[in-house]
Amino acid sequence: MLSVSLQRVAFLASLLLPGLIAAADWPRFRGPNGGAVSDDRNTPIQWSPSENVVWRTQLPGPGTSSPITTGGKIFLTSYTGFGVDADNPGDRSKLERVLVCLDEMSGKVLWQKAVKGVANEDNFGGYLTSHGYASSTPATDGERVYVLFGKAGVVAYDLEGKELWHKSVGTGSGIMGWGSAASPIVYKNLVIVNASAESTTIYAFDGKTGKEVWKSPADSLSGCWGTPLLVDVPGGKTEMALAVAGEIWGFDPENGKFLWFCESIPTQAICTSLVARDGIVYEIVGGPGGGGVAAVRAGGRDDVTKTHLVWSDTRSKSYITSPVLVGDYLYCVNDDGFADCISSKTGEQVYHHRMPGAGRQYAYASVMAAGDKLYAVTRDKGTFVLAAKPEFEQLAQNQLDDDAGICNAGPAVSHGRLLLRSNKYLYCIGAK
Repeated sequence: MLSVSLQRVAFLASLLLPGLIAAADWPRFRGPNGGAVSDDRNTPIQWSPSENVVWRTQLPGPGTSSPITTGGKIFLTSYTGFGVDADNPGDRSKLERVLVCLDEMSGKVLWQKAVKGVANEDNFGGYLTSHGYASSTPATDGERVYVLFGKAGVVAYDLEGKELWHKSVGTGSGIMGWGSAASPIVYKNLVIVNASAESTTIYAFDGKTGKEVWKSPADSLSGCWGTPLLVDVPGGKTEMALAVAGEIWGFDPENGKFLWFCESIPTQAICTSLVARDGIVYEIVGGPGGGGVAAVRAGGRDDVTKTHLVWSDTRSKSYITSPVLVGDYLYCVNDDGFADCISSKTGEQVYHHRMPGAGRQYAYASVMAAGDKLYAVTRDKGTFVLAAKPEFEQLAQNQLDDDAGICNAGPAVSHGRLLLRSNKYLYCIGAK
């Protein structure tokens, strides 16, 4: 009872004094600034249906988006009405995307808001059957929640579920009809959205009013599903980086001005997102057309290929899952079932280890780090916990309930617990 009371005090304090507990929030895709790193060392190593599951809440429908948290509330997206049953997808006109808000303490659904699909939603087929229509993770600034509902647009809600604004970012289709996946980010007062699938355009909206502040269209955004990354460069300036096929780009997030580009790893499509530290941006890519890993120094102008490419290597690859940077090493558990460790200084592949039961579409969720542990969620082989060190060590392989369904989303970290969603449930995992 005492621990519950203390957690309730902590959640209340996060509402009244957000600056003091900001580190406890997981405000966007892959956590603070997309690094997928938490300094929380108390997250669990082992769990099962009967061990270390604090609560389980049924969701209104499937989804690939990850949960986020702010002020004791959890937000994530699902979809309903169409494409839920692969054998009988139903009527496209009934598709709805849903933003769900839950209480972090109890898992109780506080509210949910649905937005109808548009007339030309992508057909439920091909790779779209693997992730569905709710693949974009929400983002929050602590006052509002922003979500990309694909062709249905970007919607802002207050934390009590009131719709504040709703903007279209296009109703086009990405290559092969694979749907949407990029997630919004928050920069100062702006909400920035990579609407590559909808309109091959990056948009920035005023978070409070929804007014369009800038947009940056580019045909080369076709085939890019990555989420933009904010990068601190020398001199106190912040840039925004994004990987596209064969290149990494830099923008000014204030106005959308294109600053620089660097040729990197040849590939035809970009599903992964970048990570950065000390002004250096790291990518790992794969899929048709090649793949590899590269490091680029941000802060240049125009073509910086000859001056700012730190290193590149083609031994490690990942088509879907993004890397995490812990200490001097990049880690990735890729979609083909290999765990890779790469030196961030040289690009050298330190280890390349096949995980149990590996096969095609083994993992869609990107690896996440908490303390000295790595969490790699697979679609149907459970969650692997690895040691975050340059020697491969598997600490655990944890399964959820038999009826959990497919897991496509990376976990969030909050107050020493993991929030892990499947196609059917959201789980809170940790000490009770």
